[in-house]
Parts: sequence; structure tokens; C-alpha cells
Amino acid sequence: MANELRALILGDVVGSPGSRALFFGLKKIIKEERADLVIVNGENAADGFGMMPDDVERLFTAGADVITSGNHIWQKKDILPVLEAKEFLLRPANYPPGVPGHGHCIIEKNGIRTAVVNMLGRSRMGFNGQCPFQTMKKLVRELNGQADYIILDFHAEDPQEKEALAIHMDGQISLLFGTHTHVQTADERIFPHGTGYISDIGMVGPSGSVIGADPEQSIKRSLTQLPIKMEVIDNPAQICGIVVDFADGKAQSIRRFKQMASA
Repeated sequence: MANELRALILGDVVGSPGSRALFFGLKKIIKEERADLVIVNGENAADGFGMMPDDVERLFTAGADVITSGNHIWQKKDILPVLEAKEFLLRPANYPPGVPGHGHCIIEKNGIRTAVVNMLGRSRMGFNGQCPFQTMKKLVRELNGQADYIILDFHAEDPQEKEALAIHMDGQISLLFGTHTHVQTADERIFPHGTGYISDIGMVGPSGSVIGADPEQSIKRSLTQLPIKMEVIDNPAQICGIVVDFADGKAQSIRRFKQMASA
């Protein structure tokens, strides 16, 4: 098969436990998995909400080739100039024109060009930006001939919206992986025309938590219905994601990845 590529994709990175786990452990995972391309969703790296410039540098230093994000990327104003400066740090592509940053990039590894796209869902996300379906179709047309593979991080709440977009783009992109819910799903598969799919790859964040947060705060928030601020609990991290093999423009296999961090 031509243009073979293996991608290791991890996310969402939650707070210090998640960042620490990748800083000390990602290079070993890359070597063990023989990954050619590493994509990490880092949008919760700064105390669970957004990213700071130091978080970006740590993830790139750890071994990430591309960092994607989502709706929380705007939480820290210090990230705005970094979004403009860093080609391989992405924010969702379906924000209106004029928003800082890049919605997609093309990265070349081992002579293979991969377009990585970030997109934000609209169902149950409180987001009324551009349609992800129409925006993705337009981007695919623009990327024609520029990339051997197109990989989409669809940061969205609703599995229905994620599955629908994947089927809509089957054969036009190589992979759609979901992020945002922090819970790894067991529905990985390859659609008939070669697009790989999983509803959510899970998080790189503290074990024994409620999607990264202190369980006691989560319980109290649900019992009282008060707007209690959720704080990241400092427990050892679990590292979740997927390993995907590609060839001839299509996904050939997709496998869930999950392990406890050693640090």
C-alpha cells in the first residue's frame, strides 16, 4: 500500500495531571506505538479551561506535532497571539472570519502530507457559528491536491452530530475523531468509503475524577444546582486516545488507546 501513515491521537488534556503525564510519558508512547504523526487536543490544559502559552510549549516539547482545541480555547487571553503565531496550534475552523488563529494546517511527515482540521459542533454547545457540515465540505474542496490525508477533530457534544458529519464526509476525509466529552467511546469503526470514526477519544486527565474534576464538587453541583466552579483534581492521569493506520488516502484500522501515566 502507498503512503502508509500511523497516527497517535490523544485528548482532551485536562489540567496539570494531563500535561504532566504527556510531558514525562509521550515520547515513550510514540516509540512504543511507532507513531509517525501525533495529534493532541490541549484545550483544557490550563486548570481545566483553555491553554496558556507555556501549556502549548510543553505539549510541543513532549512530542505533539499538532495541537487542536475547542470551545474553551478562548478562556485565556494570553493564548490569542500564540494562536496567530503557531501554525500547528489550531482553533475550530467554523468561527466567523477575522477570529484569531488557524482552523487547519498541513503537516508533512515522512514525505506524507496530512491536513489536520479542527471543527466545533453546534448541537448542545451554545455555539451559533458557521455550519460544520458546510465548512468541512468547503475546506475539502480547498485542500484538494494539497494533502494525502485529511483528519478532523470534531469537538462536539452530540454523538448524533458527530456520526452524521462522519457519514456525510465518508470517502472525502480519512478520519473524524470526536473530542469534548472526556469519555472514551467504544464505537470506533471505518465507514464503507474509508473514513475512520470514533465518537470520542476520551481525555488525558486525572483518574478517579468526574471528567477531570473533583468528584465532591461535581456531586455538590448536581445536588444543589448551584454554579459551583469545577476544579481539576490532582490525581494520577489516565491517557486516552486512538492509534490509526492509514494507507492510500483511507483509514485501514483504528484502535482505542488507554493507559495510566507513569508520572
